[in-house]
Amino acid sequence: MTSESSISEEQLNKEKAGRMLMWLGIAAMVIFFGGLTSAYIVRMNGGNWKDIRLPYEFYISTALILFSSLTMNMAIAGVKKGRSGTALLSLTLLLGCGFALFQFLGWRDLTHSGIYFTGKQSIASGQYLYVLTWAHLMHLVGGIISLIWVSIRSSQGEYSPSNYNGLRISSIFWHFLDFLWVYLFLFLLFIRYLA
Repeated sequence: MTSESSISEEQLNKEKAGRMLMWLGIAAMVIFFGGLTSAYIVRMNGGNWKDIRLPYEFYISTALILFSSLTMNMAIAGVKKGRSGTALLSLTLLLGCGFALFQFLGWRDLTHSGIYFTGKQSIASGQYLYVLTWAHLMHLVGGIISLIWVSIRSSQGEYSPSNYNGLRISSIFWHFLDFLWVYLFLFLLFIRYLA
């Protein structure tokens, strides 16, 4: 027979394990993107390199992802106070999808400007720009899937002030993706002045 205290201890251990796995995943992503940006810096000194103006759509996507972190924080604050965070989670999801849309529009602008990923006209700086932004977007797809999951669970009343661990883990990942994009955006914007 299982007592209520052992159930809560089991739940606590499950929550700790979930957060630990999230932090390990984030550490792996930091290493991955650290490697990519380091390779970018090293490659800048080689030939076939040209400074690229970031498309204005990347500025818009930056604003969208920053705002989405705010709505995610508001959703968690609401759940902690016993309110449903469904509307704010849905808004966060919508802003995340808007970010992805503006990334695609930015890539379209790059190709219209003659910056290609492959082909005879491609240049190394363009290839690195695409790889960095595509890699971030692939990770963001994971964040969007997580947002869909927690939005569904929230709409079913699964979260409460004493039970919102899944939402908290999703929030940690989403805020990391936000931070990561801001880092990449500023890196791409200012690296030519620093290297």
